[in-house]
Amino acid sequence: MKKDIGMNIVQAENQRTVPGELHLEIAGSSPAQSALVPAPEPLRPLAPLPGQQPSLRRRLRLGLALLVAGIGGLVGLAWWWGTPGPPPIRYKMALVDRGPISAFVTATGTVNPVISVQVGSQVSGKIKTLFADFNSVVTQGQVIAQIDPAIFQARVEQAKATLRNARGSLVKAQTALAQRKLELDRMTVLRRQEFVAQADLDLAKTNFRDAEAQVEVIHAQVDQAQAALSNAELDLGYTTIYSPVNGIVVSRNVDVGQTVAATLQTPTLFVIAQDLTRMQVDANVSESDIGGVAEGKEASFTVDAYPKEPFTGTVTQVRNAPISIQNVVTYDVVIEVNNRDLKLKPGMTANVSIVTARKDEALRVPNAALRFKPAGTPMEKKKTDVWTLDDQGRPQAVSVKIGIADAQFTEVLEGPIRPGDSVIVGLEASEGKDQKNLPPGFGMGPQMR
Repeated sequence: MKKDIGMNIVQAENQRTVPGELHLEIAGSSPAQSALVPAPEPLRPLAPLPGQQPSLRRRLRLGLALLVAGIGGLVGLAWWWGTPGPPPIRYKMALVDRGPISAFVTATGTVNPVISVQVGSQVSGKIKTLFADFNSVVTQGQVIAQIDPAIFQARVEQAKATLRNARGSLVKAQTALAQRKLELDRMTVLRRQEFVAQADLDLAKTNFRDAEAQVEVIHAQVDQAQAALSNAELDLGYTTIYSPVNGIVVSRNVDVGQTVAATLQTPTLFVIAQDLTRMQVDANVSESDIGGVAEGKEASFTVDAYPKEPFTGTVTQVRNAPISIQNVVTYDVVIEVNNRDLKLKPGMTANVSIVTARKDEALRVPNAALRFKPAGTPMEKKKTDVWTLDDQGRPQAVSVKIGIADAQFTEVLEGPIRPGDSVIVGLEASEGKDQKNLPPGFGMGPQMR
């Protein structure tokens, strides 16, 4: 206790000393024993205790973290406040109205003449002369080709000689028959007078009958020779080719000097179209579409030569004979077309559209309305829906029964929709939206506006 009081007194005295001097006293000594020691430099403030340093660092870190969190919160709040929300969904609408609808069946076909005649040759030989060429206008009975007639002329002369020979033999046989008739009459008279034997009379009768038979044989030979002559003359006549109809030569398949052989089948020399002002289109209609095609239906088609000029015609025949190519069955539909200006050429390919059904005042909706489905809506094949907006602007399905359709509209047979109602046909998309995030070359297709 006394030591503590002494130390406090010493510290108090040291505080009253002159700065720069250090008074040191030993506890328990007297004041006379204390000594004054001069200090070489001013006293420095005492360093903080080691236990206090970690607490200050924690406070600094905590304050810095709070400052950063506050700044981040302010930035996030500003970004949230300045960023607009997702845009509302906007639907593209279309009106339900009344108007014409025509259902079509499409097919491809070939333009052909209504009547085309293939002119051939019934005899074999070498083409000597041609009197018609491509696009030649010919008349019935006009000579259009000539086959070398020399060999056929020789056959005619030979047949004539054979006929003359047969006729000479006939005269000879008739003379022999007359001789045998005289002998028979003489033997008959002599036998009555019993100047000759019965055997001589029988022999005379036999010779007479033999002469009659020979005359009949010679008559047959004459007829045969006559027929051979007629055949040879007919073949000679076939060497001249005539036009069987009035028309235009569409095709010529032979040249002068070419040999045609008519042994197994008749070779085709010319193809003559009787009247090119009346043409027909032979269209191949699929078996799935043939049910709506009937005689009298209207049809239109285009050809590559005149892509922007449609031609019209009428279905005149639906042939029942099926045409099967690689298990695809089609039927030939004949369409008559007026070709007064001769623009259509035989063999042109026609893209045909046949009207199977037509209504002038049908309740119709755009085809896009039947294809629209909101996201997440399941597909139902047995049900046909169109979508409208309710009072709150939300899409709602409306069930309808549809009829015929064309490229733009579909007929509505039953359903709660009426003319003037609006149906959804798609989503409105702002131009250029989300295009910046797409790679180059994407997003360049048409957009619905």
